[in-house]
Amino acid sequence: MIQKINLKDSANSIDELFLYKRIGTLNNHMLNVLQAENRTLDFHIHENSDEMFYCIEGEFDIEFEDGLTHLHDGDFIIIPKGTKHRPVCKTLVKCLLIEVEGTLNKDNTGGAYKD
Repeated sequence: MIQKINLKDSANSIDELFLYKRIGTLNNHMLNVLQAENRTLDFHIHENSDEMFYCIEGEFDIEFEDGLTHLHDGDFIIIPKGTKHRPVCKTLVKCLLIEVEGTLNKDNTGGAYKD
């Protein structure tokens, strides 16, 4: 039977920060939830995939070379492939990431992503 998924419940079930929890696959895109706090990743580029961040709860920034975009509960942003960016999380945030399978790796997650 097809199961429904509650994003808040899925994010709340994660018992440690920076742990990517896969909650689904859509075509060749992975859907991961995570919790982050007090973390700024290095600038990076995804050459072969757009990336979507959806803020489930909390707030954070996505920093680009020309400034910051602030997201809070209910906001999402699509970052086109080839765009230099980095997430900046000062307080606790719970978010959903959607990107092509294989896009996440240890280099662009500060070592936090494990296959």
